[in-house]
Amino acid sequence: MNTIYIRTLKRAEHTVFCVADGQKYYYDNQFGRRIPFSSGQQVKRSLIETLCDAINQKPSPTTFISEIVNVKGKKEINEGEVFGTCDPTFADQLFGGWMKASKALEGVKKERTLKRRSPLSISAMRALHPLLAGMQKEAGSFDRSERPNNLIVVRDEKGNQLSDEDINDLLDGKDRSLTRKWLNASDRASGLFVSDIAIDLRRLFSVSLNSFEPEMSDKTIDKLKEEGWKESENVFGKCLVAPKELRKEWIKGLAKAIIDWRITSNQARTFSLMDTLAISISDNANLIAGSIRAKLSEEDSDKANPIVEENLKGVNTFITLQAGGYIQTKGETSDALEKAEEKLIELLTSFDYENQL
Repeated sequence: MNTIYIRTLKRAEHTVFCVADGQKYYYDNQFGRRIPFSSGQQVKRSLIETLCDAINQKPSPTTFISEIVNVKGKKEINEGEVFGTCDPTFADQLFGGWMKASKALEGVKKERTLKRRSPLSISAMRALHPLLAGMQKEAGSFDRSERPNNLIVVRDEKGNQLSDEDINDLLDGKDRSLTRKWLNASDRASGLFVSDIAIDLRRLFSVSLNSFEPEMSDKTIDKLKEEGWKESENVFGKCLVAPKELRKEWIKGLAKAIIDWRITSNQARTFSLMDTLAISISDNANLIAGSIRAKLSEEDSDKANPIVEENLKGVNTFITLQAGGYIQTKGETSDALEKAEEKLIELLTSFDYENQL
């Protein structure tokens, strides 16, 4: 087994995943509906943040390069490259991957591009079925009319502040409030959503030493060797493998992050627990797709029923208590997520990272 597949079913209630005109969405042509989603990049970022919290490690620093350029005779700051540390001793780098492509400078030898593809392939979080998720409009207001201590400022066309008497004269005969603002209606997402993760165990704790397509600088390679990273070889060539103790600690953190991640809204008033209803784990991509799915109703083609296969051979499925409120199930347990985390730790630990060939 070289790859582990995880499918997670979550429930969202009147929330916002990713803001773009209120909420990102795609259009489903078959069912003619707007479907909200959270991008794979946002899911990945949420997972990595949870991982860093679990292992109590700060995320790696990011370098932002800016340049001074002349624009019409004036000096301006122009944005340049952005890159990470390219150092796998940071968990967010080892699991998240990196890319560093430096700009060539006159008189300076150009650095080679460093690139590591993440061993975690992460899908967008999208609807389990187009009929099982949707978007609603919500109008809002900013109302402070009940407070007697508000400061009312009205300026004329020259920027001069008007007196209270002048303001009252302007409001005379008008039904207008200066302490109540109406906000534009925004989209909110609700429904059942799934996200898939594939973990490439061959590269999870291994960093390539291929000099023709480098992942690290020579300085970083020397540093890793001093810290106990072992030279080995896998199907991708020679590599350095993380020490056993580090693998043990980070496997626990990674398993917890995969189970506990959630999209956090950027708006406090649209918070949703985004609780997990079910998780499936398998080494078979086809089976994982069928373990948590939906099926059109035979009585009404405008309805779909969510399905969780509780005893699918080759798949370990874990169902939480709240899933029973939305899916016909019999195997709900109060410790489902704990058992799912234990199963992930077992699978991640059993792989022989140091002797792959």
